[in-house]
Amino acid sequence: MKVASLTQGRDGRLVVVSDDLQSYRPASDPTLQAALDFDRLSGTGMAQALDLNKCTAPLPRAYQFLDGSAYVNHVELVRRARGAEMPGSFWTDPLMYQGLSSFAGPHDPIRGEVAWGIDFEAEVAVITGDVPPGVTATEAPGYIRYVMLLNDVSLRNLIPAELGKGFGFVHSKPISACSPVAVSPDALPGWDGRKLNGVLHVDLNGAAFGRADAGVDMTFDFGDLIAHAAKTRALPAGTVVGSGTISNKDKGGPGWPVSEGGRGYSCIAEQRMIETIQSGKGKTPFLQDGDHVEIWMEDAKGASIFGKISQKVEVT
Repeated sequence: MKVASLTQGRDGRLVVVSDDLQSYRPASDPTLQAALDFDRLSGTGMAQALDLNKCTAPLPRAYQFLDGSAYVNHVELVRRARGAEMPGSFWTDPLMYQGLSSFAGPHDPIRGEVAWGIDFEAEVAVITGDVPPGVTATEAPGYIRYVMLLNDVSLRNLIPAELGKGFGFVHSKPISACSPVAVSPDALPGWDGRKLNGVLHVDLNGAAFGRADAGVDMTFDFGDLIAHAAKTRALPAGTVVGSGTISNKDKGGPGWPVSEGGRGYSCIAEQRMIETIQSGKGKTPFLQDGDHVEIWMEDAKGASIFGKISQKVEVT
């Protein structure tokens, strides 16, 4: 099943979307949170034409947002670029932070100051039902209700000072945006039960920036991430768990731009890390006023699965 929330009030109006994203029917529950609370959902009434531009995030207000760093290649590059050794535990114990639990729509602007180092992070995220505490990584995927795409906006120049405090992100992690459509695992091409296989397309100002495969180099799958999050507490229905920046290794090096035949990058910071490793300095600028970021995924026939995150930068 594919679902979306049309822009209406604070929590949107839930609709059931056709597989081709061309039409919708009103949902039996008014919001996705209500459907998750009762663990039910169906479409009712006549089909109507769907305009994805009128969609907000599928779950505009979640009970919590937990973002992992499942692609350890990304973490390794970060530390390598600054000459820091990576602890061995990073390969066995997932990194995770608790972020802002409200979400922007897929076409909302990215706002910030250029001096903050505005960056995008293309991710896959899941929405859970009620997850019991102590769930195992094997059991955890059974509590995934929907999968969607996510742009976890980061303000890179604010991160070092916050990490230096030893108490997590606040200023450096503003509101993230979601794809217009979320898809249940049983209706999702490329879903293998624990992760999503498929190329995540990222374009910056109309040029291919990232073509990483979400199913490749994922050190911790969603079973691992959910089990980690639920180790000491239950997760309420409506919890969003993100994968972190999707990152692939390329043959012959840590990664190459799409323009040079590589898989590219799912954030600007990763390209800058590789530039730093290769030449001693990051050259690619972070996002500027008017820049346009697009994130989407296609099925085997080239059709969009989740719709497109399409955001422009508005400098404040």
